[in-house]
Amino acid sequence: MRTRATTAILVALLPVALTACSGTDSGKTPKKPPVLTTPTNHAPSATADPARADLEKAVRAYTAAYFKPDVTAAYSMISTRCKERISQASLAASLDRAHGMAVTLGDEASADRTVKRFHIDKLTDDLASVSYGVGDPRYDQHDQPWTREGEHWRYDSC
Repeated sequence: MRTRATTAILVALLPVALTACSGTDSGKTPKKPPVLTTPTNHAPSATADPARADLEKAVRAYTAAYFKPDVTAAYSMISTRCKERISQASLAASLDRAHGMAVTLGDEASADRTVKRFHIDKLTDDLASVSYGVGDPRYDQHDQPWTREGEHWRYDSC
């Protein structure tokens, strides 16, 4: 995500940089446009790899269902292993508690609880752990386990 933001800023500033460099310096040869580079110390973008993109998409969908709350959608996104331990009614109670806590804290209507920060901590063929945040540290997740079942990533923290 940080790479995307950096790239967006650089693209937005490119016309300004090119305009500033398009003139000549007292009749001398025109200046060369600046070379724009992006930092290389960041992890590769999740969208560069389909498995990473699918994982990020699943995390974002689960988070949206969780905070809506949409029990049916959230339950469909948990792993088979978790479904053996957590009933849909139990998940509904958890989502209702989270929603109730938000109302009690007075931040239900004003909070945009979409994923704002996302990082893949570990990724193997069918297992992953991710960390992400929705803009409020109370809801940050760290090293949250996910598993791929068939073609779909599933929430696996139960």
